[in-house]
Amino acid sequence: MKHLFLLDPEIVFLNHGSFGACPREVFRVYQQLQREMEKNPVEFLGRRSADLLKESRTCLARRLGASPEHLIFLTNATTAVNSVARSLSLAEGDEILATDQEYGACDNAWEFVCRRAGARYVRAEIPLPFHRQEFSDRIWRAVTPRTRLIFLSHISSTTALIFPLEEICRRARSSGILTFIDGAHAPGQIPVSLDALGADFYAGNCHKWLCAPKGAAFLHARPEHHSMLDALVISWGYSSGSGGHTGFDAYTGTSLFEQRMQWQGTRDLSAFLAVPAAIEFQKKHDWGRVQNECHEMCRWAAGEISARTRLGAISLEEDYAQMTAIPVPPMDAERLKQSLFDTFRIEVPVTCHRDRIFVRVSVQAYNTRQDLCTLIRALELVYGL
Repeated sequence: MKHLFLLDPEIVFLNHGSFGACPREVFRVYQQLQREMEKNPVEFLGRRSADLLKESRTCLARRLGASPEHLIFLTNATTAVNSVARSLSLAEGDEILATDQEYGACDNAWEFVCRRAGARYVRAEIPLPFHRQEFSDRIWRAVTPRTRLIFLSHISSTTALIFPLEEICRRARSSGILTFIDGAHAPGQIPVSLDALGADFYAGNCHKWLCAPKGAAFLHARPEHHSMLDALVISWGYSSGSGGHTGFDAYTGTSLFEQRMQWQGTRDLSAFLAVPAAIEFQKKHDWGRVQNECHEMCRWAAGEISARTRLGAISLEEDYAQMTAIPVPPMDAERLKQSLFDTFRIEVPVTCHRDRIFVRVSVQAYNTRQDLCTLIRALELVYGL
């Protein structure tokens, strides 16, 4: 399927997890929307955008097992995390509980808001190899009477592990503790059913594994929390029924949540509006089959590399999907990453967790077994295996 994407054919691209890759036909829809906007920006943004956004949210909500009224579009999952973190009223001594495998940008956001409030950002250790059956107990042992919110990845960025979340969300709700799930890597890679999961907040990207254009992400919030959330940009959504000097009232009849969070001044909405095209692309190409084939290639590559390095896997194969972190011998991570690109034209991240180093391999529809063979041969040469 590589011809269906815009990727450079001279590069072995095994890094879909970082920024995604948009199919040609989805990118065409994105550009058509931009051209349509430029024909009459007032018509597009001032009179049509609210309905267009609602249609796109409805399509996405259907895919995610949620209600469109509880979803808003944002540019990336990190923005969604910041929106909730900045809206949360923390007191001195309060605690935000996470794991030691969360995405660094989100760690920074929580450290920032906790430092300002005199609260603590607590990270429970999740040892490797990963044992799924121990995950919930390890998280819950770190809960204290001061825990206000539990923040967890659905799929961890550095180690590519799928965390089991359902029990934690249920238990936290019964204990009066909020839950916030960072689903940056989940939609399009694993099944996501937001209402069934029951997290208070869920942030996800559409531009990664869902294959939408860059700058398409979402925040899902349970309805009882809508009123507490404030946008990072205060704009017309905070003027009840007003259109200011424009006479523009795009959100008449919509929820306070949507008014405040969705309209943040003039910006290009085309990436949000192209999300249905990405969902249709995956449906047309039988994406369940694609996901299974990609997972099998991940499993094969991990086994082949582990056989050469004699380093054990950090998880069972059911603990990852289309992205896996494969242990490699010690080396400067940046040097290894740069060598793989400069010498072998392989685009793949090298991640670190505690004292271990991994090649984090993403396998998407455009990848082949030959791509993985190229990586294996490169590692053999770099390490002299």
